[in-house]
Amino acid sequence: MKSIELFAGAGGLALATANAGFHHTAVLEWNSNACATLRRNQSLDLSQLAGSQIIEGDISHFDFSPFSGAVDLVSGGPPCQPFSLGGKHAGMDDKRNMSPHAIRAVREIQPKAFIFENVKGLMRQNFSDYYQYIIHQLTFPDITRHEDEEWADHLARLEKVFTEGDITSLKYNVVFQLLNSANYGVPQRRERVLIVGVREDLNLRFGFPSPTHEEDALLYDMWVTGNYWERHRVAKRHRPSLPNSLQRKISNLSCLFPSMLLKPWQTARDAISDLPQVVPGIASSKIPNHFCTAGAKAYPGHTGSPLDAPAKTLKAGDHGVPGGENMMRMLDDSVRYFTVRESARLQTFPDEWIFEGSWTESMRQLGNAVPVKMVEVIAKELHNTLALKKAVVHV
Repeated sequence: MKSIELFAGAGGLALATANAGFHHTAVLEWNSNACATLRRNQSLDLSQLAGSQIIEGDISHFDFSPFSGAVDLVSGGPPCQPFSLGGKHAGMDDKRNMSPHAIRAVREIQPKAFIFENVKGLMRQNFSDYYQYIIHQLTFPDITRHEDEEWADHLARLEKVFTEGDITSLKYNVVFQLLNSANYGVPQRRERVLIVGVREDLNLRFGFPSPTHEEDALLYDMWVTGNYWERHRVAKRHRPSLPNSLQRKISNLSCLFPSMLLKPWQTARDAISDLPQVVPGIASSKIPNHFCTAGAKAYPGHTGSPLDAPAKTLKAGDHGVPGGENMMRMLDDSVRYFTVRESARLQTFPDEWIFEGSWTESMRQLGNAVPVKMVEVIAKELHNTLALKKAVVHV
């Protein structure tokens, strides 16, 4: 099945959908460093970008009509800064709000399905009306906003069509969920909104797959069986003590059988423990992108990610790399920055994926990325849903 990837960044979502069975006809991105990353990996003959056209430029001037009827999937992550909890909260009034162009791509291409992802902040109460506006536009992409029409008035027209159900033009069945990537095997607590739409005339229904991992299973592995520490060869004298706040919970978990639990959450230690040790400020490793910059400091509210838990959400930052979110905190409470390679593992990028640009620019690409493994689970479910239609047609 063919696809087109919008707002590709460093390629996280593009990797996920390619791994799920979609083939990218074109990959669009405006940032030069991110495009350099995409081109570098395409030159390495990685299968996920094989035969893809990498297009660098502003999507607001891009004509999607040549792809009409030739693409099964439109996917992408419209820039999230307008709605990010760490941003300026300008939302729909922010010039970086690219959701109208994602909707335009759906309207002009009319794919069988789409996947869009965005930040948790999009679902904040003060953006709830505009979020519904986005969903209604994706449901009825042909019902466009009139010139000089306020978006709230356009929303009212869309809501009327939605409630009356009298529509003969293009329509998508749209579902959305706020997902925690740690629940899908990603060693990072990163919450993202996933929006999936399937064209109504296909008569298919998509449902989000259930989580595969859970915190209780990790706690069971650590404090009931001790298998976690044994697996990582952490001597008993070096293991932390069971926090008082967890004692009752662990007592209840000890009554369970492992088969009653999902897979354990993955920790930062799970993700990076086999990488060579690094010294901040010294480039000594032969592993690509495995360099640790110096200067990490903890301060109240920014204490780094614990080694033995899923990492905190990696951040991009407007001016360089945020301190606390992109640091690792060791058992002795010392901190250092994650390397680019470690951060890539926390985002479940494959080790062969190379990042171009300075340390700061590479970390910004990763801070803006979507976890590959989480979206891959969703994209595989969508691919299977669309493949079901093909199977029915050929019977």
